[in-house]
Amino acid sequence: MISGPIIEPSSGLPPKQLIIFVHGYGADGNDLIGLASYFQSVLPDAIFLSPHAPEACSMNPAGYQWFDLTSTDPAVLWNKILVAADHLNEFIDAKLLEYNLSEENLALVGFSQGTMMSLHVGLRRNKPMGAVLGYSGKLIGAELLKTDLISKPSIYLIHGDQDPMVPFQETLSAEKALKEYGVDVTTHISKYTQHSIAEDGLRIGVDFLKVRL
Repeated sequence: MISGPIIEPSSGLPPKQLIIFVHGYGADGNDLIGLASYFQSVLPDAIFLSPHAPEACSMNPAGYQWFDLTSTDPAVLWNKILVAADHLNEFIDAKLLEYNLSEENLALVGFSQGTMMSLHVGLRRNKPMGAVLGYSGKLIGAELLKTDLISKPSIYLIHGDQDPMVPFQETLSAEKALKEYGVDVTTHISKYTQHSIAEDGLRIGVDFLKVRL
């Protein structure tokens, strides 16, 4: 099973919320775990986990990937996403059981490819999780939601307006597609921001999880 850095609740009490960071392509769990300190200010009883993706990155062997990006065949890409989703779901199930928490106590916080994974998994869990917070990502397989959509978690998507890696229009397209299926989704575009998390986006994310969890 995948694993990675952990930060225990700052309250010192047993966890009441589970927040899982889902890192981007070529990174690892250490890339996002530092964000925990921001969320701890409003969620002192939350435990933060940041697993490394299951595969060594094909373009950056020092990092990890949830799925390979080298193939241009949509069917191959989709199959790789399904495999990665199995890994992430296994991790989620194990940790909810370990900490005796329910889906409503769970949030996924993704960045880039991690947002793609968080959306994929969050919309297909048997029960809706508390929240999905996604930065600088996109919704893959929107056309398949007609048959695949199972859960409708609250979702907040945040993107930089100058992102050269994943254009911010992807977040607007995701918002449109998700709203068509009745999903509670909100978006924010951070000005003068490239492929990163801006201060305003971080503040919004903290406030979002405070309310949803």
